Formats: sequence, structure tokens, C-alpha cells
Amino acid sequence: MSDCLFCKIIAGEIPSAKVFEDDDVFAFNDIHPKAPTHVLVIPRNHIATLADCDDSALLGILMDRVRIIADDVLNLAAGYRVVINVREGGGQEVFHLHAHILGGKKLPF
Repeated sequence: MSDCLFCKIIAGEIPSAKVFEDDDVFAFNDIHPKAPTHVLVIPRNHIATLADCDDSALLGILMDRVRIIADDVLNLAAGYRVVINVREGGGQEVFHLHAHILGGKKLPF
């Protein structure tokens, strides 16, 4: 999608601090971190929200990559939180499906 911030990041049109990428997802540091480690994991194909995704295989891939990134790339052995905000009322600000990985300290609920 031409006006999507995250699509532009994937395309390299907007710089990001890349953490991981493969054929299915792209992960980068959040520019407004809410924890010492705050990484966004996004599918390469544009899907506006979790509520719009009917591709269970893609959702499985997304969660598998979240696990790999948290465990193997970020070394969050002490634990981490995964958050997916859905629509404006759920706190979603960029309408491209994405998972937040938060860690690096004990997180309050």
C-alpha cells in the first residue's frame, strides 16, 4: 500500500533500525520505545489489522518469528511481552498488522 508507513519501511523508503528480516516478516526497533527492548514485527504483505487477517498460516508465521526474534536475536531469556493492538479503540496507530515485543525489564501489567 503506497501510503502505509510500514510498507515504506519494508521497501527501504524510510530508514529503520532493522533487527531481523526474512521472506515473510520484517522487524525493527520502535522509535518510541515503551521498554528497554521494543521491537515491531510486521508481515511483508499489507494487512491493516489483526481483525482483517483471515490467513491463519501467516498468523502462525508471525508468532513463530516473534518467538525466534525474542529468543535468538534479542536474547530475552528473562521473559518478554507480545502485544498486538487492534483498531483505534485498541490503541493501534499504524494500520499495518504488527506485533510489539517488549522486554529488557520486569514489565508491569
